[in-house]
Amino acid sequence: MAVSRLFLAILLVVPTFALAEETPSTPTKEVSYFRDVRPIVQAHCQGCHQPAKRGGDYLMTDHASLLESGESGSAGVVAGKPAESYLVEMITPVDGKAEMPKGKAPLSETDRQTILRWIEQGAQDDTPESAKTKYDAEHPPTYVRPPVLTSVAFSPDGETLAVSGYHEVILQKADGSGMLGRLVGLSERIESIAFSPDGKLLAVAGGSPGRLGELQMWNVAEQKLAYSIPVSYDNVYGVSWSPDGKLVAIGCGDNSVRGYDAATGKQVFFNGAHEDWALDTVFSKDGSHLVSVSRDMAVKLYEVKTQRFVDNVTSITPGALKGGINAVARFPGEDQVLIGGADGTPKLYRLFREKARKIGDDFNKIKDFPEMPGRIYDVAFTSDAKQAVACSSLDGQGFVHVFDVESGKKLLELEGPLQAIYSVSLSPDNKRIASVGFDGQVFLHDLETGKKLNQFAAVPLMPHTASTN
Repeated sequence: MAVSRLFLAILLVVPTFALAEETPSTPTKEVSYFRDVRPIVQAHCQGCHQPAKRGGDYLMTDHASLLESGESGSAGVVAGKPAESYLVEMITPVDGKAEMPKGKAPLSETDRQTILRWIEQGAQDDTPESAKTKYDAEHPPTYVRPPVLTSVAFSPDGETLAVSGYHEVILQKADGSGMLGRLVGLSERIESIAFSPDGKLLAVAGGSPGRLGELQMWNVAEQKLAYSIPVSYDNVYGVSWSPDGKLVAIGCGDNSVRGYDAATGKQVFFNGAHEDWALDTVFSKDGSHLVSVSRDMAVKLYEVKTQRFVDNVTSITPGALKGGINAVARFPGEDQVLIGGADGTPKLYRLFREKARKIGDDFNKIKDFPEMPGRIYDVAFTSDAKQAVACSSLDGQGFVHVFDVESGKKLLELEGPLQAIYSVSLSPDNKRIASVGFDGQVFLHDLETGKKLNQFAAVPLMPHTASTN
């Protein structure tokens, strides 16, 4: 009886398998341009194919542009016809190599099939109306209210101020007397900007929160984008230059720290030692080492050539540090760094340990400066290393303090009132401090006296709001 039941079970199961093989496959899931295709294009293609840098005269920043033709004359996408779509030809690998992304590994088979299915299904556009606004040099952002400003930088010659905006960096005359240019790119948020040592290039770190980070490199004189590098899945921060101007470094929302060849954009450094977002970076005085700070309360030291993690500069004892660290600046001519973060106390550290670590020590710390109200967002040194500057914010109010480096004493506080301040920069002649923050204003103060010299809007405002702001 048991054997008969077994044979009966087999007879019942076999036809089921046969039927499954003959049943038509489940209909292919509909592919969304906005949800599925756009992120692939953003991550792999828009660095070379955007309004600020039209590779092959082909734009890939929106649905309509994808369908158009570039310099080849062939339509990029022909709805329903992958074989006639030039984009498909460009992303299809031959002998393991594809024309796009240029100079990089081909798209994964999963990503390529996603694009193919989207075209086969009619290449529909499901972009929300709220996401269809496009910005470029001919169509820069317009502002009805001043934007929050996260970064400001004096040029090495002291003639220009670069200020973060929305989708752009604004170049202002350093005395506030007029705007020099607008560098409009893809990133919604600009987190950090830094001039190269010779002032010819401007590195910009930012991105689109929760979607993509981006490192931009701009030719300042021509106001042209040299290259754009998609990085990680969230904003990138804390861009810095090596002393010789050959490398740039950034911190990332994926906890990594990365370095790039400034001339080519090729990634030459990667380390994931942090346990939280890396928020700022700086090179050692000879460029051989790199330092990063993070929300994980650590200051980490790396060797650039080997990409090796070397040491935690700060104490690793639980409770020794309180809160994340937002900013780092190198002491001019020395391998020492000034850091600032959630505890409101600027601290000066040496980079290289001179004796073996012991549990509970914080040997590398040289000194604490007087505590500031709230959280520190940026720190800087004068070029002669005699003074240090830090900005902090608490309950919507901003503070900028100037310290004497040798004695560690507070010298003065900038004249206010100021709203929350997020970035400071010192003029090369050490006479002025520029600061920016929540209210969209650029403040210029005298470094010696702390008196306000000028105040102006970082971005052009619509006429009906200019008078009220």
